[in-house]
Amino acid sequence: MWRYSRVDELDLDAFSPARADAVAPIAQVDAEGLVPGAISVLVVDGRMVPDPDGSSSLDPGLEIGPVDQVAGGEDTLGSVVDEGPDAFAELNTAFSPPALVVRVRPGLTVARPIVITQRVTADGHAVFPRVIIQAGEGSAFTVLERYASPDIVALVAPVVEIDVGRAARVSYVAVQELGPRVWQIANQVSQVGQEATFLAASTALGGDYARLRTDCRLTGRGATGDLLAAYFGEGAQTLDFRTFQDHRAPDTTSNLLFKGAVGGHSRSVYTGLIRVRKEARGTNAFQTNRNIKLSDHAWAESVPNLEIENNDVHCSHASAVGPVDDEQRFYLESRGVPPRVAERLVVAGFFDEVLARIPVPAVLDPLRARIAGKLDRREQEDG
Repeated sequence: MWRYSRVDELDLDAFSPARADAVAPIAQVDAEGLVPGAISVLVVDGRMVPDPDGSSSLDPGLEIGPVDQVAGGEDTLGSVVDEGPDAFAELNTAFSPPALVVRVRPGLTVARPIVITQRVTADGHAVFPRVIIQAGEGSAFTVLERYASPDIVALVAPVVEIDVGRAARVSYVAVQELGPRVWQIANQVSQVGQEATFLAASTALGGDYARLRTDCRLTGRGATGDLLAAYFGEGAQTLDFRTFQDHRAPDTTSNLLFKGAVGGHSRSVYTGLIRVRKEARGTNAFQTNRNIKLSDHAWAESVPNLEIENNDVHCSHASAVGPVDDEQRFYLESRGVPPRVAERLVVAGFFDEVLARIPVPAVLDPLRARIAGKLDRREQEDG
């Protein structure tokens, strides 16, 4: 699944693993002002920054800490990923600092979102963050993970393992706002148990080449997995998404909606596979990818796929790549909206179908503002 990628441009010899002496004050989390009242965790170059007061603020039954400091944590490492999805997941296993574990006991509902801020500061280094999320039976919570960096040259290869127990309800939101010279090659793997519900939402706005592979494995009867993404490329960025909706049990449901825009000379790639195994009768699986080209020099690739081994299923896939819809723009212009404003409104509405479903309302206005900033820069380039 590396077709259309720029991985051949990556020189691994140019990077070395990040050192353990990159430590930032915990106050940086609060300075974000991203989600007031959230349970905040700061990770710098793959290593959790200790918070001396953090343990007292956690809900009873919620554990957050390095894998070597959580009871039985070492046994969870690799339990969801099992075999590495690609060579970069194997590099993560080899070079990752102690993984961050988020564990919620059975039956517990955590009302406050858990916000993990992944700061990448190591110029010229490779960073291998790893997060393990475990949801006990009947638990409910939301994790927001934000990747950010200054304008540095770095390689980031994160792995996220998510184990959704029976009848649990888990949302995981990833916001990628890395610097314009950072390479990211990320793997996110989830397994969803019987009657459990899982939502994975991703936004990708930063990076030079940023790739996310998402494996959603529906392993219990009646499991549901929804996958969302919004991405916007500018300049010479490449934003690359590979998804696997893997139905391994009867009566499972998955629904994917990925929407992106590309301007300048940027590129986006989407390739996805719905796989329905022989034992997964009664599957409902849907896959939609839509892309807007805002420049003649931009390029978007969309390749949805189906692999079905059972005939008692409902499955569909759809993809589209094209410019801003002329009818929508004409409708707005006919009511007195200037052409550039009309286009901005169409693009904003295009993304809002995804953004409105992100279960952390506090991030929506900042994300919309960053999308507006990309449109501003595009208009300035067009003169």
